[in-house]
Amino acid sequence: MISRLKEVLTEGKWVSGTNFKEQIFDLDWKEAIQEVDSLNSIADLTFHVSYYIAGVTNVLEGGSLDIRDKYSFDYPPIESHEDWRNLVNKFCTDSEKFISLVENMTKEQLFEPFVDEKYGNYHRNIDVMIEHTYYHLGQVMLIKKMIKATTNDA
Repeated sequence: MISRLKEVLTEGKWVSGTNFKEQIFDLDWKEAIQEVDSLNSIADLTFHVSYYIAGVTNVLEGGSLDIRDKYSFDYPPIESHEDWRNLVNKFCTDSEKFISLVENMTKEQLFEPFVDEKYGNYHRNIDVMIEHTYYHLGQVMLIKKMIKATTNDA
């Protein structure tokens, strides 16, 4: 599970040839906020994934589950390189912390209920985080290609 988290979030290339961090790390802030058709921007998706990582991290640290779907795209506008760097750095820091916390869980802890029985166990929720991140990583990759195509056409 740890290798899969690292694969999609920060280090991998095996499954999709890249990872989320690699896709956003050197991206220009204007490209990050660029809207393509009715799709979410890369900044939107970065915040969205980071929001869930931070929320589950809070639970892993003994806190409550405070995240709500309706807030998962609510963030201050990105209006500069610094704003974008702050979001990217938060994503990277939160991802590393999340990976470390999962890495230190025992097998028994992984199969304990996650907050409430209705949410399944920790293992299932971490697995869903991996799947959710791959889903949005694919979107980021496609949006980047679409942005490059429009830039090359201009």
